[in-house]
Amino acid sequence: MARQPTLEFWYEFASTYSYLAAARIEGLAAAAGVAVRWRPFLLGPIFASQGWTSSPFNLYPAKGRNMWRDMEREAARCGLPPVRRPDPFPQNSLSATRAAILGQDQDWLVPFSKAVFESCFAHGRSIAEPAAVVEILNGLGLDGTQQLKAAASEANKTKLRVVGEEARSRGIYGAPTFLTDDGELFWGNDRLEQALAWAAGERPGDMR
Repeated sequence: MARQPTLEFWYEFASTYSYLAAARIEGLAAAAGVAVRWRPFLLGPIFASQGWTSSPFNLYPAKGRNMWRDMEREAARCGLPPVRRPDPFPQNSLSATRAAILGQDQDWLVPFSKAVFESCFAHGRSIAEPAAVVEILNGLGLDGTQQLKAAASEANKTKLRVVGEEARSRGIYGAPTFLTDDGELFWGNDRLEQALAWAAGERPGDMR
């Protein structure tokens, strides 16, 4: 039996378009016959290496205004709740990402990731404080305090740094990013369908 193709989904909790992709990817992937590997990471260090001190949506105000309007349209199109902008934006996602790294091989990673995104962009809540992450973990039936304590261990911090280096080494520069089994990179929520098609073996035109 042929091995099911896999699409890596690299996402950042402070990323608006990662939120949209997280809401859409499971259903689309199932229809395409593609497995999804959820890969949380921190985008801030990658931005810093490019000389950016904040999100490009803050650095370029016109781009930011259009992004928020686009988010409103896309959320409505996808049947999601109206987008609420967290203050400040982008949120500091360190605690949430450490928790996700801790859970990267656990069955709670996906529901946790979705809950973080929903808290941030569907409810406009802060995800920066450890207490907010504890509350989300508790809501999944976990011991949030213990999980966050483990997430703050040196071993888990090292795992997060290694993931960040992997992202850089594989050419990731934004979120969401999708990587196929053969290393093809697709960037942005609007490239999700194309990424899944490529992962499933479809090629546009005569590309091989």
